[in-house]
Amino acid sequence: MATYLDAILQAHRTAAQADNRNLEQLIDQARLLPKTRGFAAALNASTKLAVIAEVKRRSPSKGVLSADLDPILLCQSYASGGASCLSVLTDEDYFGGSAEDLAAARGAVSLPVLRKDFTVSAHDVCDARLMGADCVLLIAAALDDVELQDFSELATELGMDSLVEIHDEAELERAVSCTSAKLLGVNQRDLETFMVDQARALRLAAIMPANSIRVAESGVRGQEDALALATAGYHAVLVGEHLVRSADPSAAISKLRVALPVRG
Repeated sequence: MATYLDAILQAHRTAAQADNRNLEQLIDQARLLPKTRGFAAALNASTKLAVIAEVKRRSPSKGVLSADLDPILLCQSYASGGASCLSVLTDEDYFGGSAEDLAAARGAVSLPVLRKDFTVSAHDVCDARLMGADCVLLIAAALDDVELQDFSELATELGMDSLVEIHDEAELERAVSCTSAKLLGVNQRDLETFMVDQARALRLAAIMPANSIRVAESGVRGQEDALALATAGYHAVLVGEHLVRSADPSAAISKLRVALPVRG
């Protein structure tokens, strides 16, 4: 069965095949940039459930989420609420994002930033660094083992963290064996229907490596979800729609920052 992800990936891979920029030149440019802000370190430093607050204009399943979204004001509100990091959609065709949104968000506050996009080439990894990202998203379902390893290694070489996104046990095994990434994200959204499966993250938490920074993505609707995920062993939640649609994003983040259980 074809999924939402299939169509999005096909569009990105088609664009990547047409990208004839010199990769070595891009890598050299990226190496000259100032040091990144430390995305994983910011999550690890949080004494409560860390929040990765997302700048998200629309989605394929929900349509427009915020017609008049101002990334600068939104990210300032996120920071005042205690967000540890930002996530910014840069996919234009399906999510209405842009590199300009990422630049605006990063310039508005001092928080580390994830480029939330569909990384399918080494050029994409370089672009993330060049547009100011501190972390790049690698979706296990979108990449083969060689790509997972190569893109993770390139991100590390360029000073970025990698958030490796998984959806099931098989992808978790691949993520652990193919990368040295310490950031593991479980997307609770089903790839075939885009519906949220709340049990997914709770099930996978128990078998994720003890030394990983565990992130629950998508479908976090409030404090009750945050408490369940923190109790299950997650260190952070990545939240977009709930915050973008909130009348007070700062207060909404404060409610998500629940206490982490004492680890034995």
